[in-house]
Amino acid sequence: MSKVATTNGTTPATTKGGQAAGAIANWADERLGLGAAMKKNIRKVFPDHWSFMLGEIALWSFVVVLLTGVFLTLWFDPSMTEIQYDGSYDPLRGVHMSSAMASTLDISFDVRGGLLMRQMHHWGAMIFIASMMIHMLRVYLTGAFRKPRELNWVIGCLLLLLGTIEGFTGYSLPDDLLSGTGVRAADGFMKASPVIGSYMSFFLFGGEFPGDAIIPRFYAMHILLIPALLLALVAAHMLLLVYHKHTQWPGPGRTEQNVVGYPMLPVYAAKAGGFFFIVFGTIAMMGGLFSINAVWKYGPYDPSKVTAGSQPDWYMGWPDGLLRIIPPWETHIWGITLSWNVMIPILVMPPLMLMILMALPFIEAWITGDKREHHLLQRPRNAPTRTAIMVALMTFYGLSWAAGGNDIIAIKMHLSINQITYFLRAAVFIGPVIAFLITRRWCISLQRHDEEKLLHGYESGVLVRSPDGAYAEKHLPLPEAKAYTLTARDDDPTPETPEQIEASGATGRSLRLRRLRARLATVFFADNVQKPTAEELHDAQHHAEHELHELESQIAAGPNRHGPTEH
Repeated sequence: MSKVATTNGTTPATTKGGQAAGAIANWADERLGLGAAMKKNIRKVFPDHWSFMLGEIALWSFVVVLLTGVFLTLWFDPSMTEIQYDGSYDPLRGVHMSSAMASTLDISFDVRGGLLMRQMHHWGAMIFIASMMIHMLRVYLTGAFRKPRELNWVIGCLLLLLGTIEGFTGYSLPDDLLSGTGVRAADGFMKASPVIGSYMSFFLFGGEFPGDAIIPRFYAMHILLIPALLLALVAAHMLLLVYHKHTQWPGPGRTEQNVVGYPMLPVYAAKAGGFFFIVFGTIAMMGGLFSINAVWKYGPYDPSKVTAGSQPDWYMGWPDGLLRIIPPWETHIWGITLSWNVMIPILVMPPLMLMILMALPFIEAWITGDKREHHLLQRPRNAPTRTAIMVALMTFYGLSWAAGGNDIIAIKMHLSINQITYFLRAAVFIGPVIAFLITRRWCISLQRHDEEKLLHGYESGVLVRSPDGAYAEKHLPLPEAKAYTLTARDDDPTPETPEQIEASGATGRSLRLRRLRARLATVFFADNVQKPTAEELHDAQHHAEHELHELESQIAAGPNRHGPTEH
């Protein structure tokens, strides 16, 4: 059979293979609509800004975790069967341990590249959770969570929750002394739940702790259940990103209706692909140079032993810190002990903080009454109350996280652990309030600074002496692009007045809610500086042009003018 293309001189040359491929592609497109979808999205435009790469770090580190996890799965044995270790690590040879611990040691010392893969997997998980947190901070502080992206914010919160649980199940798998201590703590947390706690523990461990089922069950959750949920949520997150179009920073030519940037192919795909290799290389370098989770130093888990100074991975540190500083509160009622000192920091605060995070977009939308779609980002200073709320939450998180190392702080800084504990008990309440007040006033001050630059220009550094001997610094007008960026924002909505609420005819519960919303909106926007009006900007521009012309004339006539000096 000839494979030479044929032509009659008037139609394009074809081959039988090309005709078959075209027919298959046409058949699939008629049934799946892939061609239309590709044509629509292949040239989709994405804006270009360094802050948008924080989400890409989370995505690509997740990919690295998946790739290294597949490698580790081939050699890890998720069994709690007790064996005698006879591998390459001499200090533990002959010690009885679980098959899970032994296979972890084998991966670390006997599988070529195994230790690198283990450490890349662990570092990748750390970076995945950290980058998700920083990405969510960027999204919140710039207002990217507003309509129509509230659901994508909720998905991000769920991704953070699942990533944390995935990390806990992952570092529990080696069955070493440190991870076993963490699992033992989890057993105690469940048993602190009133009435159902012992049943929950019995169900999870398949009997009394530790049993012989927890590692296989964590393994199934770690490699199947939670990754499947993570992949589904990541896919939904990316689809909504494409559907809603990407947010962008204000600037010339950028509006709520367009996106200024680069197309998906070839520019953005090439940049994203290159950035993946940067993230991959960074994690590989960290895995090769920095030791993490050296399980051979801890040894196998023994319920009778606890490692001194043991701490969970950093993202589990803040509830551990609350657990350390809470007073020993307990209640005995009807033969049941309510351990508030365990329930509040572990069973109440984490879900409460998650619910607060998930509710933030909806609370702000209700208070402000803002039902518009937003595709332009806000500078954090232009939403002082929102920025201050997040800084207060960050302060609470940071102080709680520091409390998780109160023993280490006491040892390293030669301080009393009791004094540190008492200080942090007060600081977790007072610190967020102070941080809120300072941040809000700081943002308002920055707003006033921006207004000053818009109306009076920026400091030129040129001092001019007047005929009467006074010195003054001349101001120059901002570049048009900079001025546009500072003014490309909406004015804050005006809260309803009591007269408007009374005139609305609302009664009962509706009236009380409207009064509450008006009061909250007044507090939310209090002291905010609105952007100058068009008339104010026009007058300021005219004044700046006059000052610039005057400055140029003074320089030209002064003793330091260029050219030869006249005598």
